[in-house]
Amino acid sequence: MKTLDYLHLDEKKVESVVAALKQLLADYQIFYTNLRGFHWNVKGKGFFTLHAKYEELYNDAAEKIDEIAERILQLGYTPENRFSEYLKTSNIKEDGNLPLKGKDGLRRVLENLGDLIAQERKIVDLAGEYSDEATVALMDDFLVGQEKNVWMLVSFLDKQPEDDQL
Repeated sequence: MKTLDYLHLDEKKVESVVAALKQLLADYQIFYTNLRGFHWNVKGKGFFTLHAKYEELYNDAAEKIDEIAERILQLGYTPENRFSEYLKTSNIKEDGNLPLKGKDGLRRVLENLGDLIAQERKIVDLAGEYSDEATVALMDDFLVGQEKNVWMLVSFLDKQPEDDQL
């Protein structure tokens, strides 16, 4: 039995949605790992604020990773689970142990969020074309929270003097 038979979605049309979701999954996995690194390595006078914020962000990313993988499964496909494959396909690159100061780490987070948001908007359009409302709803939910995070991070950075490294 195929899940798609019960979901009333066309397998050929769903393939492109699944490919986009698999790309998003790879990008989220690298984003998550980068956030963990920022969390572990943050230093300076903004330590407590940034340490907590990075933890909040990586917990959110972990939930989204699980939701993306489960949506791929619901559509009848298997999500990738190998980091070696994520590294080959991700548009988001590893930050490693770069010595990023407070603002620089937040700017990287904003860049990554911008990339993820752009992908999610494309998935909304693609899934919408094929009447895959559940994927559209999932991406819409992601976008609501991410747009709020972008606004908050930009507001936080805007109030800091340029030479203040948090």
